[in-house]
Amino acid sequence: MPEETSITETRKHDHIALAFESQVTQTDHRFYYEPVLSAHPQGNLAPIKILNRTLNAPLWISSMTGGTQKAGIINRNLAKACNEFGLGMGLGSCRIILDDNTYFADFDLRNIIGDHLPFYANLGIAQLEELIAANQLQKAIELVHRLQADGLIIHVNPMQEWLQPEGDRFKHDSLTTIKRVLDAVNFPVIVKEVGQGMGYNSLKELFKLPLQAIDFGAHGGTNFAMLELLRATPEYKELFEPLAMVGHNAEEMVHFTNRILDELMEQACCNEVIISGGIRNFLDGYYYTQKIKTTAIYGQASGFLKHAQGDYETLQHYVSMQIKGLEIAHAFLRIKTS
Repeated sequence: MPEETSITETRKHDHIALAFESQVTQTDHRFYYEPVLSAHPQGNLAPIKILNRTLNAPLWISSMTGGTQKAGIINRNLAKACNEFGLGMGLGSCRIILDDNTYFADFDLRNIIGDHLPFYANLGIAQLEELIAANQLQKAIELVHRLQADGLIIHVNPMQEWLQPEGDRFKHDSLTTIKRVLDAVNFPVIVKEVGQGMGYNSLKELFKLPLQAIDFGAHGGTNFAMLELLRATPEYKELFEPLAMVGHNAEEMVHFTNRILDELMEQACCNEVIISGGIRNFLDGYYYTQKIKTTAIYGQASGFLKHAQGDYETLQHYVSMQIKGLEIAHAFLRIKTS
């Protein structure tokens, strides 16, 4: 029997055997499916210009940590994926290497990523407030230069710090500290939340600043307020758990952003967004980046982290499948505007 005939018969047998199991009762109502307007994609996802660089796909890798043997492996795997697939990456908190180079190698990824792709250092608003108070903000500036990073991500996390047993207490509002950093540095700055997102008024104030981008860190993904509660006593967790449920998801923040940009118009000094928090798959990423009215990529942390803890080939396959999914989405799906 010819091989082609054998493959066809096997496929037809599978179709008969699986027909009843393959009935789908749920529909993703976010998209119009347009099957006659495109051919199958052949690796032709359009590059995107953002963060003063050009990415091969609208994907941003947010690594979560550093300073342990396992974290070093994770970060290097992620950096290697950035280089291979043309993606951007933001480090987890770099606080541990501000004054001590013991774990610097876990963060020193520029030579792996390459000079042509965006790579950002990361410090919390609490550390920056302390450095400003001590007249030591130069340490943050030197950190960015030592890492050969494009700029700095400032993570804003008042709820996490409040719920963390050993957390810091902010003496100033985060907006004031961000403005002081912007006045003192000459490299790009990104501001992000850490899993609860930001409301309309906070977003509006940030869009008025000369930030390189705003990273949503929306409710629905890894929630660092909840993470801290899971480290606490059962009594403490029960008492404060409602605070971890407060926040704004990516859908809501996209709506806020579109409204704000329509209102601010030329007063908007920031026009780039990283949509992160609760992005479960490439369809979520495609949907939000197409729906928002500005230049945007989507970010994932836990999705990449899950596949970056072992051999590189596991992560390589995951990223490759993400990009193939995006290619299919761009070819055959259109966003419903109503």
